[in-house]
Amino acid sequence: MNVDFTGRVAIVTGAAHGFGRAIALAFAERGATVWACDIVAEELRETHDLCVSAGGHCQTRAVDVTDKAAVEQFVGAISAIGRIDILVNNAGGVLGQVGRPIEQISQADWQSIFDVNVSGAFFTSQAVAPAMKSARYGRIVNISSGAGLGISLTGIQAYASAKAAQIGLTRQLAHELGPWGITVNNIAPGFVRSNAATERQWESYGEEGQRRLVEGIALKRLGSPSDIAHGVLFFASDYAGWITGQVLSIDGGK
Repeated sequence: MNVDFTGRVAIVTGAAHGFGRAIALAFAERGATVWACDIVAEELRETHDLCVSAGGHCQTRAVDVTDKAAVEQFVGAISAIGRIDILVNNAGGVLGQVGRPIEQISQADWQSIFDVNVSGAFFTSQAVAPAMKSARYGRIVNISSGAGLGISLTGIQAYASAKAAQIGLTRQLAHELGPWGITVNNIAPGFVRSNAATERQWESYGEEGQRRLVEGIALKRLGSPSDIAHGVLFFASDYAGWITGQVLSIDGGK
């Protein structure tokens, strides 16, 4: 399957490292003009340099997706230049939190995880909708988690809940935006060592816990950020033109 995005414009949030960086690079390598954003400016510059070194086109901006006005300004600047074909809502995560008993969770801890994982995806989707509707074409891909389909390995209640909510948002937007030729799909990754947070999580399991995690995977190995990026490329491609409102688990088999 030869996937080419020459002439397409793709926005990737949370692109400073991990899945977001792999996704941005995958689009850049295949001809897309990539607009990558994150709040981590230094690592975002590294993403830019990797995309350019691969022969791609990449623009980066420091954007907090929980700030609706900042998202609108970012997307508005892109729309003023031309088209917006693809949006990948990858920004999210646990924000440094660890699993704790429910009694210890503050309102701020709960809300902050919802803000970045759900509200951020909503704000960016809302911002790109006018341009995609005008073009009668669009691809929105949300990066959820296996936690949204089951439970979180971290034990973080807000993370499992927010990722499930993001899946619900995916299905709802698929029906709302479908009449304009816009597809909205979701990828639910399994555990991947993709950034500093997942490295800490991996180390916390210890040798025995790591062995159990891998043994619980059908393919008996961990995946990589590129495995997630490949799923995004499919959903964003013409091959997935009649697929919407779907959740693709990329987890090695559970």
